Amino acid sequence: MLKVRVKVKDRKFSIPVPYAVLNLASLIITSKRVNRFINNAIEKDDSKFIFPEIDRKDLKPLLQGLSKYKGLVLVETRLKDGTEVEVKL
Repeated sequence: MLKVRVKVKDRKFSIPVPYAVLNLASLIITSKRVNRFINNAIEKDDSKFIFPEIDRKDLKPLLQGLSKYKGLVLVETRLKDGTEVEVKL
């Protein structure tokens, strides 16, 4: 399970994200229809960036490997205004 912790001034939020939700999100991101929608939205803003097409078979081993490293801190940031964000497996 992916755990996202956010601390803003005097409030703390902890959001658990199960691997099933990550797998569902990967299905949505790798969809050709969603990719076309994102690229059309980017073209309307006259940007030269193109959202790359990602294959599901490339993401699947990555998501399976995440479960082997429980407790690993992926992101840990602290801003000058006291905001803290931590993403942990």
